[in-house]
Amino acid sequence: MNKEELVQEVAKKTKQSQKQTVEIIDVLVETISKTVAKGKKITLVGFGTFEPRKRAARIGRNPQTGKELKIAAKTVPAFSAGKKFKDAVEKKK
Repeated sequence: MNKEELVQEVAKKTKQSQKQTVEIIDVLVETISKTVAKGKKITLVGFGTFEPRKRAARIGRNPQTGKELKIAAKTVPAFSAGKKFKDAVEKKK
């Protein structure tokens, strides 16, 4: 499902216009992105948690030359699925 299909589905279920639904989804994604970028986490009970995670510096290898190179430490966005979400996906199999 892409964004357009998501908008259509949410608009249909909420009886909102697609324009309003696009605005709401855009604000939701922007808010999650900005909050995680500030180092905070967002928990949507039953769905999951969006949070920043730190990756330690490490030594990697250039796959073409085999030469070692240093990979700097950095913070990356992460998502952990909640129990209800995991259970819903498990039942679909």
